[in-house]
Amino acid sequence: MKFYIVLGIMVFALLSCKKETVDEAVVQDQESGFVSGQNSTDSLYTYAYLPTSTTRQIVKHQYYTLSYHEKFEQAEWVAYELKKEYLKGANYKRPYFIEDPKVTTRSADWRNYKKSGYDKGHLCPAGDMEFDQNAYNDTFYTSNISPQDHNFNSGIWNRLEQKTRYWAEKYNDIYVVTGGILKDSDKTIGTEKVTVPKYFYKIILTKTGKEHKAIAFLIPNEDSKKSLYDFVVPIETLEKMTGIDFFPNLKNLKSNKDF
Repeated sequence: MKFYIVLGIMVFALLSCKKETVDEAVVQDQESGFVSGQNSTDSLYTYAYLPTSTTRQIVKHQYYTLSYHEKFEQAEWVAYELKKEYLKGANYKRPYFIEDPKVTTRSADWRNYKKSGYDKGHLCPAGDMEFDQNAYNDTFYTSNISPQDHNFNSGIWNRLEQKTRYWAEKYNDIYVVTGGILKDSDKTIGTEKVTVPKYFYKIILTKTGKEHKAIAFLIPNEDSKKSLYDFVVPIETLEKMTGIDFFPNLKNLKSNKDF
């Protein structure tokens, strides 16, 4: 009898350890917004640098992660790694925008943007995911878009996206966090009242040797011919505006114009 009791305890302990090991590979730490084991090609970036989430609704896709804010019907941030080897142009057919099945509160319908006067602006650009058909298609979830002024989207924001690819080429591996500054007082569009941010931000992080360096931008959602560097801001500025700790595992990280 004792033998079977001991055997049962051993089996239970083994299964518990196995479950904990599996869960720890994908689990989100609700306090820090930290996710480990994002995909099969884990590197330092995929599990070390996720921002905190003010909504605790973190959605993990294979090549990017987002924190969805149901109140504003869009992500408060989208974060992804961009490697030099990902910079491959492809002539994929653009899919239709669809709701994100992983957003438990349901992401906004694309029809909110119809005749609104605003573009369906990608946060994680489709152009950064052209190394793989599935990665490219995943950027067309409505959880990954935000209302953007057309001239902003095709102008200075596009310039910043191109500059981001330049930095991926330069540093071989960068980490990108981007989103809109979401406020209750902002204009909304559509029946679901999708918020139109007045500003968008983008933070680029890399590591050279043992040192991390970053650059952060805050740009009005409007046409601009100014230099990108006119919009460089301290990361702390964005944290105060959003309530997000962008790099909780990195202390005293500064935005550097010499990026």
